[in-house]
Amino acid sequence: MNELEEKFYETGVVPVVVLEDAEDAVPLAQALVEGGLLSAEVTFRTAAAEESIRRMTEAFPQMLVGAGTVLTKEQVDAAAAAGAKFIVSPGFDPEIVDYCLKKKIPVLPGCISPSEVAQAVKRGLTIVKFFPAEQAGGIAMIKAMAAPYVGLKFMPTSGINAGNLTEYLSCDKILCCGGSWMVKGDLVKAGDFGKIRELSAETRKLVDTIRK
Repeated sequence: MNELEEKFYETGVVPVVVLEDAEDAVPLAQALVEGGLLSAEVTFRTAAAEESIRRMTEAFPQMLVGAGTVLTKEQVDAAAAAGAKFIVSPGFDPEIVDYCLKKKIPVLPGCISPSEVAQAVKRGLTIVKFFPAEQAGGIAMIKAMAAPYVGLKFMPTSGINAGNLTEYLSCDKILCCGGSWMVKGDLVKAGDFGKIRELSAETRKLVDTIRK
């Protein structure tokens, strides 16, 4: 595994974060770090994403912070300038993937079909997102689709929680999982970072138990 793959494997779960207010970025990152989750995918679904990534990476340089729901080249540039260490897109967009490769920015495009996976492999990618995971066939689909592609790893996202995490992380084709159960929007809006820290710690313990 390369350095990025190792970091994804170590974290086990990448919290998928939606922030409406950049003021919440640092306390949220602190709660994740204290809970043992040193990663975050900050989605570009809100105007606060770029500034949130900047604040998180500056306050906690040890964190693996990336940008999610990236749909345009402009968002790629904004995320990279803010300090994002990886780019995630919900689907396989050749323009976005090729732009990231040209810029030497790690990119995880969403792939739910063999054709999309083939396009990723052709470009030399070693990690892809599988989204929406549960709705697209879950672990059974990943195992079936991954079989011909030796060396390719997946980051399934959507529908994954503490209840089915073991099933996913027990598969050697899965590097890590994306999840939002420890960073739910209502917890962030309420400023309940103590609860986020608690849920993050529980997740960290579960990951360590699965991969002991």
